[in-house]
Amino acid sequence: MTDILIVDDERDIRELIADILKDEGFETRLAANSDEAIDALNESEPALMVLDIWLKDSRMDGIDILKQVKNNNPDVPVIIISGHGNIEIAVAAIRQGAYDFIEKPFNIDQLMVVVNRAMETSRLRRENSTLRRGGERATEMLGQSVAFKRLRDNLDKVAKSNGRVMLSGEPGAGKELAARYIHAHSPRASSPFITVPCASIEPERMEEVLFGRESPERGIEKGLLEQAHGGVIYFDEVGDMPLGTQPKILRVLTEQQFSRAGGTDRVRVDLRVISSTNRDLLAEIAAGRFRQELYDRLNVVPVAVPSLADRRDDIALLASHFIAQFHAMQGLPARELPEETIAALQSMRWPGNIRQLRNVIERVLILAEGNGPIQPTELEPQGATPDNSDALSLGPQITAMALREAREMFEREYLLAQINRFGGNISRTAQFVGMERSALHRKLKSLGVVGGMRNDEEMIAGK
Repeated sequence: MTDILIVDDERDIRELIADILKDEGFETRLAANSDEAIDALNESEPALMVLDIWLKDSRMDGIDILKQVKNNNPDVPVIIISGHGNIEIAVAAIRQGAYDFIEKPFNIDQLMVVVNRAMETSRLRRENSTLRRGGERATEMLGQSVAFKRLRDNLDKVAKSNGRVMLSGEPGAGKELAARYIHAHSPRASSPFITVPCASIEPERMEEVLFGRESPERGIEKGLLEQAHGGVIYFDEVGDMPLGTQPKILRVLTEQQFSRAGGTDRVRVDLRVISSTNRDLLAEIAAGRFRQELYDRLNVVPVAVPSLADRRDDIALLASHFIAQFHAMQGLPARELPEETIAALQSMRWPGNIRQLRNVIERVLILAEGNGPIQPTELEPQGATPDNSDALSLGPQITAMALREAREMFEREYLLAQINRFGGNISRTAQFVGMERSALHRKLKSLGVVGGMRNDEEMIAGK
């Protein structure tokens, strides 16, 4: 969200600020008086407001608008614009909740520094508000596979304790959902759950975002650690935490206290820490990019979150859930999933895991031309194949082969896709393709497909 509302009674100032922000990629809306500002706020909440403290011929001045914004739109940061001689009023505005002030005349660099910092604050506030509003629905976990049940059992065990948890897994596999599940089923469920998106916070801003700051002019601004007091702090992709910040976090974990930027008082916090990573942190430690001591503190209870490739039995359930979710939230058609489409989904590669599956379902529903069952051809990135062609598309590699070679290549690829679909379970693959298990083994051996499979006993044991 990049929408910035600019409120100033001077047209030249409004348009100048708007032009500067548009050049930086932001969207802007303009208001010349308090009525236009309130109408704009009621129409849609902006990510940020730039507000002149004096508004000529206006029913409300900047202070009055600020008070209304803090009451009705508390997540919207407000930057006050103040002319020379109004600094005391601007400082008073900050004490009443304004994010910062800029004195006229201002320079572009100063404006962009303050705007970018305020936009980062806005993003973090909205993210944490969204997580809090998500409630129980945000902790819902779905699955029936062996890998999923093992994960949920592990999460249920760690939820009862106060131990630090390190969730590892591929991007999109559901690590944050697992973290929220732990929080929702723990004694801290009624306390805050605060996310620290380590990969998206600018390194030079990380410490201020975490520890907060204080000054005579601005008062106290709580950081994410202080906001999480009594609850859970979740370090999302902790491997991306700046190296310079890591020892300070280590000290917080050790002492359970810290000082805000610009302050001297010690702030005590009671936190449970959950972290996640898609990186090999031991390799990061060896490369000097992650501290061994911090890893040891965070990795008390390691929990692996399985990829979607290890949960293929859950794909139909997850896809149906996403269809119902998009129907309820966006009014998209509640289309059925026939067996052949489920088979296609289960045989596809999912490097983006559950997030990618959700995106594919959303795309298919948005591009739908009707409410009928979803067809396998709709899963292709470019859409369905033309209606006037039922022919199999053959590439030059296939057309250059003799019939026997082409048949063997097709059988190999087809059987590998089915084995992949059923997670390496030979018995289930044989049942689906209509072969005896022993016959399938012989066929796979003749085609040179002998590795990468698990036997049925391993599948049953969930190894």
